[in-house]
Amino acid sequence: MKRQPLRLAIIEATRILEEAGVSSPRFDAELLAAHVLGVERSRLPMIPLVDPPVVDAIGQLVAQRAKRVPLQHLTGWAALGHITVDVGAGVFIPRPETELLLEWGLKLLRGREFPVVVDLCTGSGALALAVAHAVPDAVVYAVDIDSQALAWARHNADARAAEGDTPIRLYSGDIADSTLFAELDGLVDLVLCNPPYVPEGTPVPPEVSDYDPARAVFAAESGLAAIRHALAVSARLLRPGGGLAIEHDDTHGAAVPALVRARRVLTDVEGHLDLTGRPRYVTARRVQD
Repeated sequence: MKRQPLRLAIIEATRILEEAGVSSPRFDAELLAAHVLGVERSRLPMIPLVDPPVVDAIGQLVAQRAKRVPLQHLTGWAALGHITVDVGAGVFIPRPETELLLEWGLKLLRGREFPVVVDLCTGSGALALAVAHAVPDAVVYAVDIDSQALAWARHNADARAAEGDTPIRLYSGDIADSTLFAELDGLVDLVLCNPPYVPEGTPVPPEVSDYDPARAVFAAESGLAAIRHALAVSARLLRPGGGLAIEHDDTHGAAVPALVRARRVLTDVEGHLDLTGRPRYVTARRVQD
């Protein structure tokens, strides 16, 4: 069998994905090729030639991606911070936009010893586990209401603990419950939340509509229902000087900061843009006593 240029296979894969309407065709083509080869994407230029079965394997994955199967379902993982988590059917896929929210939270924790962190609507557990990895002395709590999401989160939490990370404390619970984590009232240094926030009825890409659980994506009250609950929980949990970072829809650039400011115990309210320059998350601090 004659070896073939990997570069040509990636060019063809990019063309197919571009025609299929995939938003990042070159990146996805390269990541799928790296997945088949079992190497980091950055090492692809060091592999000029590959065997025909490798080209075929790349082509099969590309065909699935062209049908808008999420990239992360094909590779089996998603990255956040300095970790990866396993993802698949039944759990929301972490997005690159959430990296900025995580960075803000980690910056807030600098210099704090044994900080207490709560991740609301944890899904795959990615945010909570990324914090536990970056801040080994943190006591990290994570909660979700969905049993499938919790199964993924438990799987990922066990995997990270096996790698040596500090174990997180994972719970089943509803952020609408006014007694959620009541034992932590006034003790939490950081609350992170990536809740369902897309307004019901909003058109979304096939990767979202066909694969992400609807209850992890859409929310009532123009997408603000879960955010209102998360703010109520956060205002109760945070210690003086503690911080909150909550993600929201890009149509909420005015609405969510206004909701946060309405909580008189929260101050330093600031809206932040995502990697594409759209309003994406809000941060605040609990007022000092």
